[in-house]
Amino acid sequence: MMILTLLRRLAEQQAYFALQEACLQESSTDPAVTVLLALAMAQLGDRGGARAMLERLDIAALDRDARVDLGAVHLALGDLDCAVELLEAELRRDKAPHSLLLARLGFCRQHQGQIDEALTLFRQSLSLTPRMPVFLNLLRLYAQQQVNEGWAVLARAEACWRTERGHWPADSVAFYDQQLRGLRLDLWLLDEAFDAAESWLEVQRGALPAADWCALLAGYARRLQGRDRHAQAEERLRAGLNHYPDNRLLLTQLAELAQLQGRTAQCLALLRRAIRCARDAQEPSVGLWLQLASHSIQFDPATARHAIDQAGAELDGYSAARLPAEVLAELNLQLRLARAGLAGQEQKFDEAVAAYRQVLEEQPGNVPAWQGLGQLLMQLGRIDEAVECFEQLKSIDPARGHSALINARHFPDDDATLERLETLARTPGQEGSVRASLLLQLAVAWEKRKDYDRAFALADEANAAARRLLNYDPKAHRQRCARVRHAFNRALYEHRPGCGVDSRLPVFVLGMPRSGTTLVEQIIAGHSRIHGAGELGIMPRVITGLERWERRAGSGRGYPDCVDDLDARVSRGIAGYVLKELQEYAPEALHVVDKLPHNFENIGLIKLLFPHARIISVRRDPRDIALSNYFTDYAAKHGGMGFAYHLEWIGEQLADHNLLMHHWNQVFPGEILEVQYEAVIADPEASARMMLDYIGVAWEPQVLNFSELERPVKTASVWQVRQPIYHSSREKWRRYERHLAPLIAGTNRKIRWEPIEMVTLPEPGWLSQGVDQYRAGLLDEAERCFKQLLHFVPGHAAAHFMLGLVYCDKGHLADGIGLMEKALAACPWNRQWREDLARAWRLHGRPDRAGTLLAVPNRHEADGIDPEYHHDGDSV
Repeated sequence: MMILTLLRRLAEQQAYFALQEACLQESSTDPAVTVLLALAMAQLGDRGGARAMLERLDIAALDRDARVDLGAVHLALGDLDCAVELLEAELRRDKAPHSLLLARLGFCRQHQGQIDEALTLFRQSLSLTPRMPVFLNLLRLYAQQQVNEGWAVLARAEACWRTERGHWPADSVAFYDQQLRGLRLDLWLLDEAFDAAESWLEVQRGALPAADWCALLAGYARRLQGRDRHAQAEERLRAGLNHYPDNRLLLTQLAELAQLQGRTAQCLALLRRAIRCARDAQEPSVGLWLQLASHSIQFDPATARHAIDQAGAELDGYSAARLPAEVLAELNLQLRLARAGLAGQEQKFDEAVAAYRQVLEEQPGNVPAWQGLGQLLMQLGRIDEAVECFEQLKSIDPARGHSALINARHFPDDDATLERLETLARTPGQEGSVRASLLLQLAVAWEKRKDYDRAFALADEANAAARRLLNYDPKAHRQRCARVRHAFNRALYEHRPGCGVDSRLPVFVLGMPRSGTTLVEQIIAGHSRIHGAGELGIMPRVITGLERWERRAGSGRGYPDCVDDLDARVSRGIAGYVLKELQEYAPEALHVVDKLPHNFENIGLIKLLFPHARIISVRRDPRDIALSNYFTDYAAKHGGMGFAYHLEWIGEQLADHNLLMHHWNQVFPGEILEVQYEAVIADPEASARMMLDYIGVAWEPQVLNFSELERPVKTASVWQVRQPIYHSSREKWRRYERHLAPLIAGTNRKIRWEPIEMVTLPEPGWLSQGVDQYRAGLLDEAERCFKQLLHFVPGHAAAHFMLGLVYCDKGHLADGIGLMEKALAACPWNRQWREDLARAWRLHGRPDRAGTLLAVPNRHEADGIDPEYHHDGDSV
């Protein structure tokens, strides 16, 4: 009996390694020991071994305590129904109070969502025997349910812990200390007593080791995020980093918060800083490299590959002496999953599928592998295989599994499952008080069940939650569209003859998101001479490159203002870069399709680079576009898709789109083909013939078999394009007509923008011409070019600097140095300019000024980073 008491004490203290060792060393044949051994094995992840132990048990030979322990084994194995059945039967068989039985049955009720009964059972259990795990569960429920009895229970728990603390193992002591501190914060937040919580945190900074205090602060920040107080969470993390600037936990949590709010560049800068801190401390950085890969893989695969390679190289150098074997195994697994994800992103699909399947052969319960494989198979159009993956995922992680199945249009059959998922979606997390993405999926599920009011209410709640993290500004978008129309006017093309190239390789399919662009691309990509490359984002990258050049030149101009400075040579170079990338997708294709919807904003640039490019504009009933967007959670919500989270914003974007398309049709009359989505649905062949004729290829009937086309699709329409033509998406708006007032208001509001002030250069290329002439020794001609440019753009830093060089070469050192200093002040990161200016000071007889200039390098120079690649992640 004494042995069982000691073993159960180890179980209560969650010392499962010690429990397993003690059970294995115990020579007794008591089946109660076998139950406790099974409990230890289940908790340590050896589910197969635990089940084997249970198979040898004679349950009838177990006493009451052992049967209650058996209920805990079933819980650890995830067999909730078995645990409930066993514990309820025991409660019926013997009415005598049993503290541990009540606690474990309370845990079951908690997982069943029966919170009130769970609270009652936990209270009853504590009234019999105070146990720390029960106190923690009760206090967590109080915090979640906003019950105001928490402070009294916390006082009891702390008193109990003061008595118990000296008898528990060190790791358990650290765990419960941390949990009790966190629960104190929960209760203050429940009372909205932020000042009290933060004053106490400041006191704890002097009482706790640095690592413990940073962990406490990180927990507080997570709790603030769960209450939609992301700005306050960020402020607290930054304040913590003022005290402990090298703490990796605070840096990585701040990075995650930045990513959550769409500040990816800052997120990556913070992770790089954390990596530097780890290396300086000679600590492992594999996990940090993998985090860096995870956050860059979607938009910058090259950075992700570098991070993965760094993680692999570091991991290869580790030995079991430096890291525990189980930690090494986990890091190796994460590395393999990262490589599989990267292979999929780089369109090495067979390699990616094989990598995921190999992981699953070794670990059939690996959630990220099932999820990654299922999503990849969805992109490849292997829907049935993807659904099988998501069913496996559901058996391990029901919430993720159901969420993935809903995306694949496999909906739960019962309301109870949807209700449980809705409860889960309202569990606070880093995203906030609700999980917007899960609520949007549930909205789609209720729409499928034709409960349209509930579907819209969930979508409305989800979008409101998502907006709290968005930085979308509809007024700024409207102003940007106005600048685009102003810059790309008919006169630009008349005064810039010879720009671009004559190639007809590119075909652009564009329109409002959810207007049918994916369907149109899928149809024309069925042609033997046309390759559908998906949403490439080439034109946005060209725009980014133009803006980068203007920043490097310090012109003070951006896009679209700077397009008037593109001469024929530069425009042909840019067009050649675009063609090279397109040809890499399908070298044998006559045409390659880029179907980025928002290229409707970039038609002016497209026609400047490719005057003969084929452009297909897809139109659809704006009300259906609006509803489809409002029910979709976009990966690019922090980019171009921020508008989709408010019906009024969608309405304004629709109006901006209409005005832009009207402008383009005036500038390029008869050159853009407009296709109506409803017409494609009604008569696919007629629409397909019209599009192929416009592109200039012969009719091929197989284009109508678009749902069978084998190519990856990564857009929100990944499921729809794998289906034959269906009409259920037409006039969907009628189901929600009474909710559309904000949409109509946004669409019909008069379009206003601030007056446009934009310099127009009469000639392009003065800077590059002047540089060429300077290099050729033609100083007067170069001076003339730079002065002409400065007449129109007085703040142009590169023109000032080059004019300063001309003056220095002509012997006017003082004037030249003044111009060069003015330029460097505008672009302090430019190392070459700094060195040239130092040489000028030496020539002027002031080596002291040269030395001073070079002795204090700018932070950007110290990092070797130009500002367009650098985000101020270090300025915390």
